[in-house]
Amino acid sequence: MSEWENCSVSAVLEVRQSDSLRWLQLARPTALNAFDEALQTELRIAIDIAAADPAVRCVVIGGTGRAFSAGADIDLDCIADDVRLAPRTEEELRMRYNPIIGALRRMPKPVVAAVNGPAVGAGCSLALACDQVIASRSASFTMGFAKVGLTLDAGASLLLGARIGLGRAARMAFTAEPVDADTALAWGMVDEVVDDDRLDHRVIELATVLAAGPTRAFAAIKQGLNVALLPTFDAVLEYEVRAQTQLVDSADFREGVDAFAGRRKPGFTGR
Repeated sequence: MSEWENCSVSAVLEVRQSDSLRWLQLARPTALNAFDEALQTELRIAIDIAAADPAVRCVVIGGTGRAFSAGADIDLDCIADDVRLAPRTEEELRMRYNPIIGALRRMPKPVVAAVNGPAVGAGCSLALACDQVIASRSASFTMGFAKVGLTLDAGASLLLGARIGLGRAARMAFTAEPVDADTALAWGMVDEVVDDDRLDHRVIELATVLAAGPTRAFAAIKQGLNVALLPTFDAVLEYEVRAQTQLVDSADFREGVDAFAGRRKPGFTGR
């Protein structure tokens, strides 16, 4: 394999290429690669460019530092009792999160997630949207939405259950407890677990095999799997937008955020 060449480097995303492999590296390590607007925007653009570039035959998504992605970067200062959050949430889901997840599922070439640490909320959804998920032993997976009184989003309502089944998906969503890499492998959430120091090597090894494969056939296989196993994908994304935009203005969400900020147990009331 040739040396990696930088295609672009910004404060939030690094894009590099070697032969026909394109690696998209989330690069907000001090924020555990949480999604702010800049990262959302740049990642979507990078995915679209990779999808359209005939020189790219396999895409890898990874994270810099000790996390894959901590999910949404919640600005606590913007959450005030007299501010409606629904319009902003709807815009964020429709214009940024959902287009990223949709673009990955529609990408006409294989996508591999290299999960190097915690994958939380939308960060977990990002990994689940990939065709293959390889995790380090220190990786973990958490659907933490219920901790702040929210529902699953970024396609997790469908992608999580498609991977691990109804009961386990409900358990993860209800309890918001992390699932370690070995359990995730046993449940089918990830496809392979390797030692931390072997993650990049194993991901490159698999991605190289996929990049040398019949790309047009892979595109047809991927679309066939979408039709067979994810036929309600667009409807689920739309449902998540409607549900989440109602919940972000609920009393439970405000309480959940206050409890998170105060490092205390929330007192939810169901309102």
